[in-house]
Amino acid sequence: MNIALYYAPIACSLAPYITLTEAGAEFDVRPINLRKGQQNSAEYLKINPKHKVPLLVVDGKTLSENVAIQQWSDMTFPATNLFPKDPWQRLQAVSLLAWCASGIHPYLTRMNSPIAVCDVPGSEDHTFKIAKKHLFENYKLAEEMLAGREYFFDHFTAPDAHFFWTFRRGTLFDIDMSEFKNCTAHFERMKTRPSVQKLLAFEKTVQAEFAKAA
Repeated sequence: MNIALYYAPIACSLAPYITLTEAGAEFDVRPINLRKGQQNSAEYLKINPKHKVPLLVVDGKTLSENVAIQQWSDMTFPATNLFPKDPWQRLQAVSLLAWCASGIHPYLTRMNSPIAVCDVPGSEDHTFKIAKKHLFENYKLAEEMLAGREYFFDHFTAPDAHFFWTFRRGTLFDIDMSEFKNCTAHFERMKTRPSVQKLLAFEKTVQAEFAKAA
């Protein structure tokens, strides 16, 4: 089986990198330079018209969206237990992934690029402020879910990898996130996992290569 993951530094494509690594999968990583607009190149649009990452290519077949990619990884490498085995809990895990992708991610996007959602002159600060309010509402929900827990379930699962990204992305803004103690503990715990350490080291390598090419 030939597996390739299209990935960009800082982006949510780090989540499947982590879980594929947890699964012990052999996969190639094909970095996409978002700053240079490689996601909009004719070559990339041929395989992913959504012009986003992540994109998984398995034996020539493509699969986009983290929610789907993570389930493929679990079904392909079931021994890794990337999802709970109990059917109801599995659905809860899918719900958490969807929440990270559609309930949290959009606010991070608005904060990162306010002009992309509102081009009214001088609206950037207000757009950022509103997005931050909604982002913190979601972090508070996660804070409650993680109270007294190491992970969202009784062991590491795919939602932990995706939420790790959503919280890490928040830490890259100049905002005070000290109120989210459980989320921060989860974030620090995740950074001790070998899969995450490998991801962070790889990210630095890719960023250095992109910087040289700038």
